[in-house]
Amino acid sequence: MLTGLFLLVMLVLGQTMAFIDYDFAVRLGLQEHKDVIGPIGVAFNKGFGVGDTVVYIPLLLTGLIGLWRQKDWGFFAMTGALAITAYWPVACWFFLVFARGKPGFRFESYLSYSILLGSFTLYALWGLGYLYRNRKTLAKS
Repeated sequence: MLTGLFLLVMLVLGQTMAFIDYDFAVRLGLQEHKDVIGPIGVAFNKGFGVGDTVVYIPLLLTGLIGLWRQKDWGFFAMTGALAITAYWPVACWFFLVFARGKPGFRFESYLSYSILLGSFTLYALWGLGYLYRNRKTLAKS
């Protein structure tokens, strides 16, 4: 739950702000500067920001509230949110790999991002297993 709450706050600050005020998200250190990733990288980040704001954040918030209240709908919402949490780091990491060396793309933090994105994926996969193993106690109604 605490990791989920932390992720929720980071999503609002980094992803929602990415399409509302990209420079603000950069100043917070939650997005890469346009000089590093180019205009296509910024467009990619803004697109993910809209998707996260419209689908992922509400699903994660619903899952956290529902699990706290031990509701079936919370269990299902959190399962969906964790599936997204496993998916997006893989998609983002491969974007970085495939964009490497392309004109205007100057990203160089592959090791730190690999650790960060890998950690999100492992958290999500662990969380999905945890939900499955504890489904009867986590969702009582």
